[in-house]
Amino acid sequence: MTLLRSTALAGLLALSALPAAARENYALLIGASTYPALDQRFWLRGPANDIDLVATYLQSNPVVPFAADRITVLADGVEGAPAPTLQAIRDGFAHLAATVQPGDFVYLHFSGHGSQAPALDPSTETDGLDELFLPVDIGPWEDTTGTVQNALVDDEIGQMIDAIRSKGADVWVVFDSCHSGTATRAAPSLDEDVRERKLPPSALGVPAERMAEAESQTRALDDPRTAPPAAVETSTTSLQGKLTAFFAAQTTETTPEKNMPKGDPDRRLQGVFTYTLFQTLAERPGITYRQLSQEILRKYAVQNLARTTPLFEGELDDPVFGTGSAGRILQWPVAAKGDTLTLPAGRLHGLDDGAELILLASPADPDDAALATYTVTTLDTFTATATPQGTAPAIPKGAVLRKTSASLDMSLTIALPDPGTAPAQALDAAIAAARDMARIGPRIAFVPASADADLRLAVIPDSPRPDAIWFLPASGLIEEDQFDQLFSISTADKDTTELAEVFSENISYMSKALNLMKVGAATSGTAVQVSAALTRARFDPNAEDIVPDSHQPVAAQSVTRMIPDDVIGLTLTNPNDRAVDFNVLYVGSDYSISFMGNGRLHPGDTLSEDYVLVTDAAFGRDRLLVIVSPADPQSEVEDLSFLEQPPLSRTRQAGSAPRGLTGLLDEAGFGQTTRAAVSLSSRKKKAEPAPAFLQFEIDTVPGS
Repeated sequence: MTLLRSTALAGLLALSALPAAARENYALLIGASTYPALDQRFWLRGPANDIDLVATYLQSNPVVPFAADRITVLADGVEGAPAPTLQAIRDGFAHLAATVQPGDFVYLHFSGHGSQAPALDPSTETDGLDELFLPVDIGPWEDTTGTVQNALVDDEIGQMIDAIRSKGADVWVVFDSCHSGTATRAAPSLDEDVRERKLPPSALGVPAERMAEAESQTRALDDPRTAPPAAVETSTTSLQGKLTAFFAAQTTETTPEKNMPKGDPDRRLQGVFTYTLFQTLAERPGITYRQLSQEILRKYAVQNLARTTPLFEGELDDPVFGTGSAGRILQWPVAAKGDTLTLPAGRLHGLDDGAELILLASPADPDDAALATYTVTTLDTFTATATPQGTAPAIPKGAVLRKTSASLDMSLTIALPDPGTAPAQALDAAIAAARDMARIGPRIAFVPASADADLRLAVIPDSPRPDAIWFLPASGLIEEDQFDQLFSISTADKDTTELAEVFSENISYMSKALNLMKVGAATSGTAVQVSAALTRARFDPNAEDIVPDSHQPVAAQSVTRMIPDDVIGLTLTNPNDRAVDFNVLYVGSDYSISFMGNGRLHPGDTLSEDYVLVTDAAFGRDRLLVIVSPADPQSEVEDLSFLEQPPLSRTRQAGSAPRGLTGLLDEAGFGQTTRAAVSLSSRKKKAEPAPAFLQFEIDTVPGS
C-alpha cells in the first residue's frame, strides 16, 4: 500500500496562505460502536465518548475554534447524531467535497473497528490485504465479490479525502482504529475495562484460506529500516490541499480503548490514542504536528499506555489546524462566583486537583505581576474551579488564571495479579518482605487487579511461564506472539527473600527510566533551544570502524528505525547568543540508561558526531535523549553520567535533599553504570544535570 503523500505545486501553495478571515473550518467526526451484524462481544463503547470529546474540544479550541454548525457528527451513542452507516459516511464526505473552498481546513476523525480482507487489487498492497474501517451496518463476507458487505476500504477513504483536497482545502485525518490480525487478549479482570479496536477477519466470515492466499503475495520491504506503510491510500499526484494523517497503530499492531484519564473518578472508556492526542493538544495548543506526535509518543512511554506505534504522515512541520503559535502560554479567562473562579480548562489541559495557578489582570502580564495564587478545587475534563490562597482580590475585567509549572508525578501505581494463585501469593509475601527491607519506597503504590494503574502484573497459566509474574502495560493487553518481549519473574525457583530482591530491583529499574522521561516531559520546551537532527552510518565489525561515506541524514519522522551495526549520530546547532552544554543519553527498551557523551557548544557552533552503535542484544523502542542547558562562562561542562543503569533482563531466574533538577533526578532514585547500546564517545566531565530535554524515538529491528 502507498504511503500518504501531499505534494503541491509551488503556484498552488499560496491557496493555503489566504487570510484567516477567508478560511472556514469543517469537521466530520465518525464513531462506530455497535454492530448489529456482529456478536455483542465485538461491540465497542469508546467511540461515542471519543467523538463527544473531540467535538467539545474543537468548539473550545483556543487557537482555531470550529463553529458548531461546521461540525458533522456520525456516531451511535451520541444524542441526536445519525448512525455512521456506510451511506451516511459517503454522504458526509460528498457534502464536504461540494462545500469546501480553497484555503479551508477540514478535520476528519475515525473511531471504531478496523479489519483486513484480501485486496481487490493486490498490486496496490505490500501485504496483499485491504485495510477496512467498519461502519455500523457492515454485513458478512461475500465470496462472489471478494468483499465485506458495507465495509469502507482504504482505497475509497483515500479517494474521498482526495476529493476534498482537490478543492484546495487542507485536511487533517485521525484514525483511532487498527487492522492487525495479531491474536491478543486482555489480562485477567480487565475483560470489561479494555477493548481492542480491531476485528479479526474470521469474525466477518472471511475464509482463512482466502486470507492465507492474500498474505502469500506479501512484498517484503527491501530495507527493514523503511517506515511501514500507512493504512490509507491517497493520491501521489499534486493536489491543491495539504494532507496530514495520524494513525493509532501500524497495520501490524492493535490499539486499545480503556478508561481514561487515570485517577479521574468519572473516567470513561476512550480510545487511548484519541484521548492522548487531545490531552497533549489541550496542554500545548498551537504546536506543530511533529511536536504533537513526539509528545504523544512521550506520553505513551511515561504512562506505559500501550505497546503500539502510532504512525504520523504528511505535513508534520505545519502548525496543528494550519495556524497557531508554538509558544502559546497556558492561561484561561475566568468567571467569578464569590471567591471562587471558574475557568474553561480541566484534566484534559493538564490541570490536577490542588494545582496552583496565578491570577493576572491581563493575558499579556508577566508572571511577577500576579495578583494572587489560586488552588484548583474541583475539575472535570474541560472545566475547573479555583479558590484563592488567602484573601480574594478584586477580579479585573479580562483577568486570566495562568499555569506556570508542570506537575511532576514520580509515583508508580502497580496493579497486582488476581488473587488465589500460588505465584500471586508468593508475590504478596515478597512485597511485604521488600517493604520490611526498605527495598520498595513510598512512591510505589499497589492496587487491586481491576484498578487503574501505570503497570499491571498478571499470572497467565497458559503462557510460556505459568509460574511467572508478567509485567504488562497499563492497558493490560497481551499479544500472543510477543511474550518474549515482555518482562517476567519466575516464582517457583525463589524463596520469599530472593523474590523480594529480584522484584524490587525490576520495579526500581523501570521507574528510574520512566521518571527520566517524565522529567523531560515536564521541562520540554521551557529552556534553551537548539537545532537537532539524527544521522545514520554503518559500522564494519571486521574493520572495527565506520564504513567510509556511509553517513546520511535521517528523515525527520516520529519514529526512526535502526538495525544492528547502524551508527546513530547527532547534529546539534546552537543558535543562541550564549554557550550551551549538552549531554547525550540512550534509554533502551530494556530500561537501561547509557551515557553517550557530553560537551559545550558556543554561539553559532554546530556539532556532528557519532554517538551510538546499535547492537543485536535487544530489539524494541529505544530513546535518545539530548539534555541541553545554558553554560556559565568558565564553568565545567555538565556531566550526567551518574544517570547510567544497566539493562534489565526480560526473564529473571534464580542528608539534605538536592535542589532543582538534580534533586528531581536524585528523588527518582537513578542508579549507576553501564551499557545498553554501545557509546562511541568517552568525553566525561563532572557537573550538574541540565534542564531541557530533546527526545528521539528509535525502533531497533533485526536486519535483513
